[in-house]
Amino acid sequence: MLGDQLSDGLSALRGLDASTDVVLMAEVWDEATYVKHHKQKIALIFAAMRRFAARLERRGVAVRYVRIDEPGNTGAIAGELERALSSQTFSGVVMTECGEWRLAEALSAFANSTSIPVETRPDDRFICSLDRFRRWAVDKKTLTMEFFYREMRRETGLLMDGKEPVGGQWNFDKDNRAGLPRGVTPPPRLRTTPDAMTREAMADVDRLFGDHFGTLEGFGWPTTAEEAEAALAAFLADILPSFGTWQDAMASGQPWMWHGLVSTSLNLGLLDPLEVCRRAEAEYRAGRAPLNAVEGFIRQILGWREFVRGIYWLKMPEYGARNALDADRSLPEFYWSGETGMACVADAVRTTRDHAYAHHIQRLMVTGNLAMLLGVHPDAVDDWYLAVYADAYEWVEMPNTRGMATFADGGIMGTKPYAASGAYINRMSNYCAGCRYDVKLKSGEGACPFNRLYWGFLERNRARLGGNVRLAMPYRTLDGWDAARRQAMVDEAEACREALGAVRPV
Repeated sequence: MLGDQLSDGLSALRGLDASTDVVLMAEVWDEATYVKHHKQKIALIFAAMRRFAARLERRGVAVRYVRIDEPGNTGAIAGELERALSSQTFSGVVMTECGEWRLAEALSAFANSTSIPVETRPDDRFICSLDRFRRWAVDKKTLTMEFFYREMRRETGLLMDGKEPVGGQWNFDKDNRAGLPRGVTPPPRLRTTPDAMTREAMADVDRLFGDHFGTLEGFGWPTTAEEAEAALAAFLADILPSFGTWQDAMASGQPWMWHGLVSTSLNLGLLDPLEVCRRAEAEYRAGRAPLNAVEGFIRQILGWREFVRGIYWLKMPEYGARNALDADRSLPEFYWSGETGMACVADAVRTTRDHAYAHHIQRLMVTGNLAMLLGVHPDAVDDWYLAVYADAYEWVEMPNTRGMATFADGGIMGTKPYAASGAYINRMSNYCAGCRYDVKLKSGEGACPFNRLYWGFLERNRARLGGNVRLAMPYRTLDGWDAARRQAMVDEAEACREALGAVRPV
């Protein structure tokens, strides 16, 4: 069992015979360090693994559990498989397919090199199987999440009245874009108090991975199915009713807003995605949450989460090499330090450092948007997002960053780049009021960097993006300027890129 497969119903556990079978679980250096994962992310996975192993043992299941600092630990999943097989006689290996291409390749090489039978079972904890996604995608010229989402709604019956969507429309996103009114503050959130086993995992991480990004203070992620259920129940009862309206809003010093905070538990296997969606639907049916909130929440799971997994496995490994905008700049140091005068970026990075979390608009429209406008190489963007967020695994991270955030995939995930100037951030947050930069200025050192970068980004990428119908309006604006003004915008953006530290790698 891998660290993100902590589900009682995991396919590899079906048919397990407690009298003869052994479950192998291993904390290994390779998985903890192929990027320098946030301390909270490593602690979360180690604690959840240890607590799941203890759960199996209470059921009478033999568990071979290898801790990160155990003598003899090979540091790799395949190495621990080989070591376990050499320790006693087994008739075969049963595993559930893993979520990341890199590890799947390593386990495939192991299976091809060993004489013992290896059975790899599908990971059916998702709502849409990979085969089902391929069948949906096979005849499509473009892969549009909205149409995939509608098909999943029909198949699951979620928010359906017969053959029609509840409320007469599929998507209520237009009702979910409100900025936060002055005087409205998010409600308090239920956070999980670490138990003794979790605190032990945290201490191990602090000792062994002290140079990794982030802090362990304030750790409050669920590490068992029971804790995840408690967090979900609190969200459904107290937070979901207002989630829809303000799901895109941002506010300084408010890391959670009205978001579910269930992604870590979903991606570890502590919660079942279809059950979570059905629980949210029940809140609407019972009149306890409005349709725009419930539909928006379900769309993020049934739509985006399932769609990005399908895209990842459909397009890898070629997808991981895409760089449609030929971005070549380095990632600025403030993505790690948070030391920048941009209030929105500083807050997003501080939130990320302190909680291994930031919500989807902070990820997409602040740190992601800025990385795209700067022209940061998508490899550096991928590595950062994969390292810093507790819910990040490559299957879900890469399509969101290489696709949605940076448009490096050339339009597979989204129909246009999510490029925006400071006006968007000003509309959706209170950041600009306390920023050292002026969101109303378009150029000059005192101007909002998003403004300084935006028009130069469009002009720099005209050959690649000029024909995009969803960018027709800004390109018409550019076309109304003379050549000297357009060149000035390119020069302004270049000066800003250099000033922010997005330089070409040496």
